Amino acid sequence: MIRVAQIAPNIFPIPPTHHGGTERVIHDLSTALRSLGVEVTLFAPSDSATHLPRIGSYPSLAALERRYGTVAPGVPAALDALQLEALRLRLDDFDIVHGHGEFAHAALLGERRRRSLTTIHWRVDELDRALFFEGFPDLPVAAISAAQQGGIPAANRAGMVHHGIDRDRYAACLAPGHYLAFVGRMTDQKRPDTAIRVARAAGFPIRLGGTIDVGNPGYFDRAVRPLLGDDAVYLGPVDDAAKGALLSGAAALLFPIDWPEPFGLVMIEAMACGTPVIAWNRGSVPEIVEDGVTGFVVSSEDEAVAALARIGEIDRAGVRRRFEERFTAERMARDYLALYRRLLAA
Repeated sequence: MIRVAQIAPNIFPIPPTHHGGTERVIHDLSTALRSLGVEVTLFAPSDSATHLPRIGSYPSLAALERRYGTVAPGVPAALDALQLEALRLRLDDFDIVHGHGEFAHAALLGERRRRSLTTIHWRVDELDRALFFEGFPDLPVAAISAAQQGGIPAANRAGMVHHGIDRDRYAACLAPGHYLAFVGRMTDQKRPDTAIRVARAAGFPIRLGGTIDVGNPGYFDRAVRPLLGDDAVYLGPVDDAAKGALLSGAAALLFPIDWPEPFGLVMIEAMACGTPVIAWNRGSVPEIVEDGVTGFVVSSEDEAVAALARIGEIDRAGVRRRFEERFTAERMARDYLALYRRLLAA
């Protein structure tokens, strides 16, 4: 039996309550790996409500912010250091250490780096990642899309594994309502303002769910709030149940990203509901959305409006079927298990 330590970020609990796609993926991956016979231990914050074996004596950054209002800028680094100390004391208990955070674990692992795996859940084309890769050329890194893999140096590439989610979290809805959905952070990377403009131009009301981005809080008030109205309603953060209801009842999900999206978890969450996705051709989008099958890949607001006029051509049962074939947690776990075995054999 392979013994794997899954090292989660310390920002949100595992699984997350609202926002936290990375944390959701880690939980679904760990659960599916256990069903494959892998011995999984999750290093995660103490406020995590998980059935998985877990190590971690300190709460998440989100919990500390709720408790104290604001926390010092050094608190995230302190939480990471405390988590890695807990890992250091137990390194001999694991065959593979699978890190999902940022950088410090690479230094801790030392000679064990080649028997580790790192998944970066963010873009890899900025200076911090370039320095990271240059300093740790022996660190195996798993890409979450081919688009992301193109920015990872060849020396670090361990393989590519698309995300997956629990097959049964969302059920397909074959008779949706007459509205569009947007789910994501309220930020200029995700462009909810574009989604509202497209919906209005196409004659659809739109419902938007997601958190206001703490890194860009002024964007919502400046670019989104003035566009809200009876036909464009902001729901605030949405948990799994609310997200499922929002996505399954929608005629389509709008995904008007304005950045090199490394994956885009909400696209496969919509597909699990049978809901087609209209997404901008950036980053991973053409890998995830099969044009004309699970939605439409577009390059402009005009193209998105035209795609909405054709949304009835998409078979919602077929969208769900492609989700089951491509994006379940079971498939993701099998792919990661193959990488673990390859690393151990090498």
